[in-house]
Amino acid sequence: MKQLFDFFPILLFFILYKFYLDLPDDFILGVNAWVPLMNLTPGESSDAIYLATLAAIVVTLLQVVGAAIVVRKVEKMPLITLALLLVFGGATLAFKDPVFIQWKPTVINWMFALVFLASHPIGEKPLIQRMMSHAIEIDEKKVWVQLNLAWVGFFIVSGIANLIVAPEIDPFGLQFSEDNWVDFKLFGLMGMTIAFVIAQAFFLAKYLPSTDEETS
Repeated sequence: MKQLFDFFPILLFFILYKFYLDLPDDFILGVNAWVPLMNLTPGESSDAIYLATLAAIVVTLLQVVGAAIVVRKVEKMPLITLALLLVFGGATLAFKDPVFIQWKPTVINWMFALVFLASHPIGEKPLIQRMMSHAIEIDEKKVWVQLNLAWVGFFIVSGIANLIVAPEIDPFGLQFSEDNWVDFKLFGLMGMTIAFVIAQAFFLAKYLPSTDEETS
């Protein structure tokens, strides 16, 4: 349930972007009335990215505030996500330039890569061990180090992949469309994450202690 809750802003971003042209004109004009900065035009497909960005900011903010009120605790990851969304999403809306929101997935992935990498010299345990050791018992520290470095690599690759697909950045001139990037943001990054987590499970399975029944 928590994963679905965290996933909702990305899904809403995708839905509003894809179905912007199907939204009633009164809805678009209503958004303009509440947020004059938007100045959206009904039937103008290039404005879809701005409505989707605004919705992602509002929903993420409501999630963080709701968690603070209901459970009186907000985890660090939603706070980091909200901060980056306010910076990059806010810049996208203020300057009417999608390049900022297209940079966000790369920045957040590279930030996580830096945090995971920095956890090696800081403290006794790599970050991934601190996150998972309560559920998985593995005594060999080198295993946790290898897994932590694998996450660093994954975050770096994910950030690079986003840059390649983002049309406003496009470092290799592959000319993906904004529509391609929105699809990649939902399905591509999620698919990469699921594949990596499955690979992680196979990697860890080799080091889990076997019970007597499993051995027999």
